[in-house]
Amino acid sequence: KCKNALKTPKRSQIEIIPCKICGDKSSGIHYGVITCEGCKGFFRRSQQSNATYSCPRQKNCLIDRTSRNRCQHCRLQKCLAVGMSRDAVKFGRMSKKQRDSLYAEVQKHRLQQQQQQQQQHPGEAESLSPHYTLSSSGLTELPDEAGRYLQNDPVENKLPEFPSGFYLDIQPSPDQSGLDINGIKPEPLCDYGSSNGFFPYCSFSNGDASPTVSMAELDHLVQIISKSHLETCQYLKEELQQMSWQSFEQDEVETYQSKPREVMWQLCAVKITEAIQYVVEFAKRIDGFMDLCQNDQIVLLKAGSLEVVFVRMCRVFDSQNNTVYFDGKFAGPDVFKALGCDDLISSVFDFAKSLCSLHLSEDELALFSAFVLLSADRSWLQEKLQVEKLQQKTQLALQHVLQKNQREDGVLNKLRVKVSTLRSLCSRHTEKLSAFRAVYPDIVRSHFPPLYKELFGADLELALQTSD
Repeated sequence: KCKNALKTPKRSQIEIIPCKICGDKSSGIHYGVITCEGCKGFFRRSQQSNATYSCPRQKNCLIDRTSRNRCQHCRLQKCLAVGMSRDAVKFGRMSKKQRDSLYAEVQKHRLQQQQQQQQQHPGEAESLSPHYTLSSSGLTELPDEAGRYLQNDPVENKLPEFPSGFYLDIQPSPDQSGLDINGIKPEPLCDYGSSNGFFPYCSFSNGDASPTVSMAELDHLVQIISKSHLETCQYLKEELQQMSWQSFEQDEVETYQSKPREVMWQLCAVKITEAIQYVVEFAKRIDGFMDLCQNDQIVLLKAGSLEVVFVRMCRVFDSQNNTVYFDGKFAGPDVFKALGCDDLISSVFDFAKSLCSLHLSEDELALFSAFVLLSADRSWLQEKLQVEKLQQKTQLALQHVLQKNQREDGVLNKLRVKVSTLRSLCSRHTEKLSAFRAVYPDIVRSHFPPLYKELFGADLELALQTSD
């Protein structure tokens, strides 16, 4: 037995092989297949509940890091297709053939990794800080052990623990635009200089005038950002159309209200983290974002990711019933009573309802989200001018789309007010988290998603401050 164990590749060696389901960084062999923590947890829950999933499309959905949560049916089918099985956990030994095959695959990926590292510039993969490190595995998903409390399983009486080493990954994504820049022909120039400073958080600190941009360049920017937005939204257009828009029944509401405060906080932290992971992917695809220095990418994501989550919330908000999609159904403010921050929840719902009243198109929503994310007044930016230029171009593209859509002049002014409201909401969220952490420090430290803690740690309060 010991002899076999020595011949079997160590877990640290196996983890060089990507997850067989979604391609994310693997964490070992689970249910007979090399997978990440997310796919392991998904498969476990599907077997425990004997769940029956349906595909809203053609039962051939692509399953990768960014799309794996969109179709449970196709994800489960892929798990089964590659050999995941409940019975696999019963057999601890591997045959010599299996071990040899595993060794060969480990060596193959190790060689590929070495070749990639040799092509990189020195220092390219250095860590950003003690807390923020770049990994090569792509966007990391929250480990699905958190799913214990997403399923409302009364058997579970303790909060899940998350492993260390969770990274805020901002490596570039392939095919960031899919558009042919060279095919764009020169167009008449468009100058929106007269409206510079319309947004309070967008002004050139060195006194430069607003840039003059061609109509073609603006159209191209709109296409890139809109495409990125639609590809990285948590719910596709088709999924939104097929939602039943069913609200929680009163007994279900009371179940949420009776949850311990720390459990409800952790559940919401999980949900926020899931949404933020899509925002990170959106940011990576914004033209110019990956050209910013690594420090500034992190600063913008730390300070702006939750703001974009609140903006995107209007896509799954029912203004008529004042409910938002949460944990499988539509929830009103009373569902979140156990959190102990009714005032913040009420303000978040008010914001969503107000933003919905503007009836923004997907293009307009995409550009507003990008504008919010590229706020050039965040503290700790090292290359502020570069961020200002990106934000200014995004503002021009937003104005361009609003004019093309023949929106009334007041819409732009209302969006300006929304930026201020977002700042206030996120500041209050940080205050509520600080108060919760003061009472439940161990819960936050051991049971909250690591990405959530990275984004909303104590130093976020500094990042949220605006430059003088």
